[in-house]
Amino acid sequence: MHEPLRQDHQSAWLQGDEDLAAMRKQYGAAGPTEADLAADPYRQFERWFADAVRATERGLLTEPNAMVVSTVGPEGAPSSRTVLLKGYDEDGFVFFSNYGSRKGRELAANPQVSLLFPWHPIARQVIVTGTAVRTSARETEAYFHTRPHGSQLGAHASEQSSVVASRAALEEEYAQLAARWPEGTEVPVPPDWGGYRVRARAVEFWQGRQNRLHDRLRYVTGADGAWSVERLAP
Repeated sequence: MHEPLRQDHQSAWLQGDEDLAAMRKQYGAAGPTEADLAADPYRQFERWFADAVRATERGLLTEPNAMVVSTVGPEGAPSSRTVLLKGYDEDGFVFFSNYGSRKGRELAANPQVSLLFPWHPIARQVIVTGTAVRTSARETEAYFHTRPHGSQLGAHASEQSSVVASRAALEEEYAQLAARWPEGTEVPVPPDWGGYRVRARAVEFWQGRQNRLHDRLRYVTGADGAWSVERLAP
């Protein structure tokens, strides 16, 4: 049985000299209104993503296309990891992965997925909930051959999420592949590797505001496919 939580523990909130309970940031006074939003979440995302790219150019963000992908395992337990967004349009948000990885296995059993873009330095988040479908082989191949040569080899070398004997064993596998497909040769797409397109049902745009009265504007799609916007309490 799990030990019940004790309310008298203070150590959980203290790490060294830092008081975690006291850590907080006061956000800005300005935020979006419903009238400011685009007609659909993909156009609104385009606006905010452009802002995130500009923040990257100013040194505030590192990878604006980094997003947390959350899936659900067979026991109902969630799992999360960071991947890179590689495309988006009115059909969804696209990323690529090994189909045999943990997330690949979980998406095969349950395609419900959540994406989170954590743009903390500019006090913004975008949260997408939807359904993941595999991209076509043609789309996968087109993207795969835009990757750096080393990344293409790495996709072959790594059976993602599987246990490996050692770092040396992984590097040896990579070296063998590098000898097989040297720089300048075409590397085939691994058979267990490809893309996912997340078709959104809801997209929330979160803007930090003063006094924790954050703006949370969420697009939701109805049975007719039309988008509407609702404001959520912070």
